[in-house]
Amino acid sequence: MKHRLLLLLLFMFVTSAVGWAQKSAPLSFTVKGILLDSLTQEGEPYATIRITKKSAPNKAVKMAVTGANGHFQEKLNVASGEYVITISSIGKSPIVKEFALKPSVRVVDLGTLYSSEANNVLKGVEIVAQKPLVKVDVDKIEYNIEDDPDSKSNSILEMLRKVPLVTVDGEDNVQVNGSSSFKIHVNGKPNNMMSNNPKEVLKSMPANTIKYIEVITSPGAKYDAEGIGGILNIVTVGSGFEGYTATFRGNANNNGVGAGSYAMIKQGKLTLSANYNYNYNNSPRSYSDSYRENYESVDEKYLESESSSKSKGNFQYGNLEASYEIDTLRLLTMAFGMYGGGSKNNSDGSTIMYGSDHQSFAYRYNTDNHGKGSWYSINGNVDYQRTSKKNKERMITFSYKINSQPQTNDSYNTYLNIEPEADRQDIIDNLLLKNFHSDGKTNTMEQTFQVDFTTPIGKLHTIETGVKYIFRRNSSDNKFYEAEGGSGDYVYTDDRSSEYRHLNHIISAYAGYTLKYKGLTFKPGFRYEQTVQRVKYIVGPGEDFNANFSDLVPSVSLGIKLGKTQNLRGGYNMRIWRPGIWNLNPYFDNQNPMFISQGNPNLKSEKSHSFDLSYSNFTAKFNVNLSLRHSFNNNGIERVSHLVTDPNGEIFDGDHKAPQGALYSTYDNIGKSRETGLSFYVNWNASPKTRIYINGRGNYRDLRSPSQNLHNYGWNGSVYGGIQHTLPWKIRLSLNGGGSTPYISLQGKGSGYNYYGLGLSRSFLKEERLSLNIYCNNFVEKYRTYNSHTEGQNFMSRSSNKYPNRYYGFSISYRFGELKASVKKAARSINNNDVKGGGGGNTGGGGGQ
Repeated sequence: MKHRLLLLLLFMFVTSAVGWAQKSAPLSFTVKGILLDSLTQEGEPYATIRITKKSAPNKAVKMAVTGANGHFQEKLNVASGEYVITISSIGKSPIVKEFALKPSVRVVDLGTLYSSEANNVLKGVEIVAQKPLVKVDVDKIEYNIEDDPDSKSNSILEMLRKVPLVTVDGEDNVQVNGSSSFKIHVNGKPNNMMSNNPKEVLKSMPANTIKYIEVITSPGAKYDAEGIGGILNIVTVGSGFEGYTATFRGNANNNGVGAGSYAMIKQGKLTLSANYNYNYNNSPRSYSDSYRENYESVDEKYLESESSSKSKGNFQYGNLEASYEIDTLRLLTMAFGMYGGGSKNNSDGSTIMYGSDHQSFAYRYNTDNHGKGSWYSINGNVDYQRTSKKNKERMITFSYKINSQPQTNDSYNTYLNIEPEADRQDIIDNLLLKNFHSDGKTNTMEQTFQVDFTTPIGKLHTIETGVKYIFRRNSSDNKFYEAEGGSGDYVYTDDRSSEYRHLNHIISAYAGYTLKYKGLTFKPGFRYEQTVQRVKYIVGPGEDFNANFSDLVPSVSLGIKLGKTQNLRGGYNMRIWRPGIWNLNPYFDNQNPMFISQGNPNLKSEKSHSFDLSYSNFTAKFNVNLSLRHSFNNNGIERVSHLVTDPNGEIFDGDHKAPQGALYSTYDNIGKSRETGLSFYVNWNASPKTRIYINGRGNYRDLRSPSQNLHNYGWNGSVYGGIQHTLPWKIRLSLNGGGSTPYISLQGKGSGYNYYGLGLSRSFLKEERLSLNIYCNNFVEKYRTYNSHTEGQNFMSRSSNKYPNRYYGFSISYRFGELKASVKKAARSINNNDVKGGGGGNTGGGGGQ
């Protein structure tokens, strides 16, 4: 009996031990499912998968990513029990699902899971895979500035070197799609001041205020037809989040200091955000020299000049945004913003005109110049959006925008040590070597009214249409004072002063169609624009004139998905480029009597036709984008220069005289260009801690002007690349560099360039709220030299500019508060990009658009 009882007890013990062992020992399980986009019903590739025990949510038992078609099937060697799977991807709300693992069921099918656009920011999730920096759509490429560690220390201009299809040359001139004719938007709205002065403005703005930059390579019908290269849309940090948060930042470098702040607060249906940045810059002295040879002269054959300049100033940037959700169908958004700053500068130089023996001279003199100036862009807008109750994709938007761009320039120029001396009055008169004071003011006041309507037709088709009216008033008042005999008694002179009014009435309408069928996107459209210009001169030379432009602009783009990660895009765009006021204004700018410039009021808008073909492949490891582009233009606006060879000088417009040896420049519709280029962008996430990237472009240009008997052609290439790596102790290292071959223009070429940089950054505290960065660029060379060469029928000219190159410093930022939901914004708003940018203008008649 006892033996039976012992056997029974032993059996029960063994059974319990086996059962306990089966329950507690690791077993082999399979968890599978598929992740689909809730809108497109397509598989979501390379989303991050994290599996944890429900009782230990901070410790992952499995990390993986979904496949190219959204499927996942993961092996788990774990004990049975309760588990949680979290699936996250960029721009999508995280999916969190609980499930149980039981010894009796070794395969768990979670079925179909759906991802949707993010409305909340997930906290406490460890993302192992690196975020993609580039996203591609059928008509644009987006570069995520915020997720690039270099943005903590660089300016926007430096970050643009990394953006696909964008190049920045050795003098910080920006090109998009190989063209300097492009427009800049901020948060979807244009800023003409930034478009007109991209180098100065973007160099001043810290990149840590930017969320991402869109390169709109094929602007469709809804965009203004202006901008041959495309559109850069800069989206600031304050445009996408809601909740209570604030960030304070400061920086210092060898050229100046800066500080900024950002704050947001939400109460009920109203959300407010504010952003302000201030930078002070005190640049080291820069140097330049020029040499010009007159092929046809003997007594005045070689002109040589040297100069140096120094400047200091400030740049400010701020905006205030508000969003009020009246109800689920009506949304009201408002914004107010400003850019701008002031500067003081001084320069000195010497000029000498040699004869053919290069020893005896016809004349020489020194110059001393000092002045101050300011430029601002102040704008506000309001958008009202009404969505259909039956179909949320059907909406109408009413928009109004007002923009003002005041600029001032106050400068004094003195001529010293003139030889031959003052008894040679003919030289002084011919060269206009009279001390002068120039006091200029310009302003642009612009008001825009716009209505946009978009509606889907079934599941595959979308129609969008709209109308727009712009009233723009440009005014310029430049007072010119001369002093005789080196005195300080300045007398106002009408002949060299200028005051005018320039009115624009621009009416446009557009219609576009979009077809989306599986992996195919087809977007044709057209836009009609009518421009009426009225120019009236109140003071100074120039005749009143009218100029009208009428353009019908077609466009078409096609995108095809080649699998889940590959895209093929192609398109045709006709773009126009209207002359700006500095191109049109006939003000005779002879402040430097040997370098004279003048606008041409008879210019017509130039038209460019471009064809694009692009391929992209974006996976968790590799990002590749290749873009082939061909464009041609038969009436390009070109700057044309010629040397005055008549010993008595040359008369322009019946009143203005240019002395012998002066280089006179103006504009004309004489350009015929053909350009074919290939842009490439490669990003390799070699590991979760290492990113390697390269961005480059190569192109062949053929430039002609039959009427001027000018022809130039050649190859040009540029490349920028680097590596970002996370070192021990979470220190992020960035190494980058690049360069370019010489570029060509219609009448010459410029030198190539190179640059390099190093940066270290580290974040501290919970959620990395405190960030420290140190950086240095071009640390071996204190100065960079940039050369250019121009040649005409009767002259040759070359110049060299040496400016500060070394740049080093540190920055610090601290963030507190929480971010929660997205701020709703009107899906359509005003985009004014209808006027030719660049140029910079002249003192007498320059100004914004």
